[in-house]
Order: sequence, then structure tokens, then C-alpha cells
Amino acid sequence: MSARMHCMTVESDDPYTLASWWGRVLDRELHDDDHPGDPEAVLVAPDGHGTDLLFVRAEERHGKGAFHLDLHAAEGTRDEEVVRLRDLGATVVADRRRPDGTGWVVLADPEGNEFCVCRSPAERAASA
Repeated sequence: MSARMHCMTVESDDPYTLASWWGRVLDRELHDDDHPGDPEAVLVAPDGHGTDLLFVRAEERHGKGAFHLDLHAAEGTRDEEVVRLRDLGATVVADRRRPDGTGWVVLADPEGNEFCVCRSPAERAASA
């Protein structure tokens, strides 16, 4: 017997706005029932595959980093993805890139939740 993940929950001050921002980052759509001001919003997994992201209003956060995602570029490079995310409003928290091309960049979303951008699968394969 095992458990299956239903969704990943993200604590937020403004669920709709933050879910909309992450929708642009992850190329996901909000659930049809979600509207500005709602106490929760859902980013639906593409084609029903994967895990939904549930954003909920939290008056009190349950500790630093209510969630943490590690991302990589679906297309292109880690560095191009960092530029794209900064253009969407992310801020760089720490640059952990190394001279040999390995490493990652820590960014924060508009509410300060940190996430990392790692090298793409193609970049990792090229250096193997």
C-alpha cells in the first residue's frame, strides 16, 4: 500500500495573484472557478498528468519557505530561464553557479518564496 500525492499546497497572502504568476512560470492554467480575491486558487496539472498546485490564503505562515521548488528550463539553458523569470518579476536571492557550469540560482517569487533554477537536462547531458 502507498500514498499518492493529491496536490502541493502553497501558503500565500494573495492566492489568485501568486497562482497566476506561477502559471506564467510553469505554463499552467488556473482552474476555471478561480477568481481574484478567492481564498484559494488551483494551477491544474497539464493534461491531467502530474500534481496540481493549490494556493491557499494563510493569515499565518507555517515557517520560512512554506514550499520550495527546484526548476529547470523546459527549453534553452538555466541562464536563459533565470533571465525569463527575472523578467516575470522574480528576484535573485543567491547565485550558486560554479565556473565549471554546474550549480543553480536561488530566486524568490513576488511573495518572497524561494525556488531554485538548475541546469536543463540537455546541459547536464552535455557535461556528462
